[in-house]
Amino acid sequence: MREKRDRQVNTHGDQNESLLIGRNSVAEAFRAGRPVDKLFIQKGLESGPIQSIIKQAKKSGCIYSFVDKARLTQICGSEQHQGVAAFAASYEYASVDDILSKAEEAGEDPFIIIADGIQDPHNLGAIIRSAHQAGAHGLIVPKRRAVGLTQVVVSSSAGAVHYLPIAKVTNLTQTIRDLQSRGIWFAAADMDGESLYTCNLTGPLGLVVGGEGAGVSRLVKETCDLTVSIPMKGRIDSLNASVAAGILAFEVMHQRDGKRQKQDG
Repeated sequence: MREKRDRQVNTHGDQNESLLIGRNSVAEAFRAGRPVDKLFIQKGLESGPIQSIIKQAKKSGCIYSFVDKARLTQICGSEQHQGVAAFAASYEYASVDDILSKAEEAGEDPFIIIADGIQDPHNLGAIIRSAHQAGAHGLIVPKRRAVGLTQVVVSSSAGAVHYLPIAKVTNLTQTIRDLQSRGIWFAAADMDGESLYTCNLTGPLGLVVGGEGAGVSRLVKETCDLTVSIPMKGRIDSLNASVAAGILAFEVMHQRDGKRQKQDG
């Protein structure tokens, strides 16, 4: 039996990821420090050889779930999975400190974008692309209820993932609080917020954009310092998540450039 496999599959729509099948393949990924987005374990096999994999998952903060054999077979496309499989990120994550270091190296106030609950890989890829083009120093995504750095995300970013540090965190609310203690203000995109064109977005800033339909989650919104909105004249009540993120990010860039020009003048 071939125990180790690492291949591109499509079990969640178009969210292609590197799928690791078998105990050795998954264990080696953890030992090598490779980013693992999700771990699936067959119910009833929590002990024995797989127990060490579970310990490694807990240590690394990886999300894992127990599924029945039929579901695991569906994910793997084969019954030869030895009770374990994992999806690995197509790109390595950075840390939040890496993002702040990039701002410091550039001699600029930090500009961070948080993607709260983005599930469409094309949207996340487009957000990454806009964030980079608008001068953001990094992007933060949550570990749960959001798409990771899949191959589709990487492709949709048009190469921006190679230039923009992207961090994945367990708790967005706590991460925001930690960054607030370091002098960064946070603005959540919300339809009922103040117009972004009247807000001062020039200082150390974190911009939070919500997922498709649901928007920014309640706890995250309550933790932010202010809410901002995009004035609209149409009859529909929202924009695509990546379009909204792009508009907001480029307004931040516009205000920062304007402030810099005044200082230079």
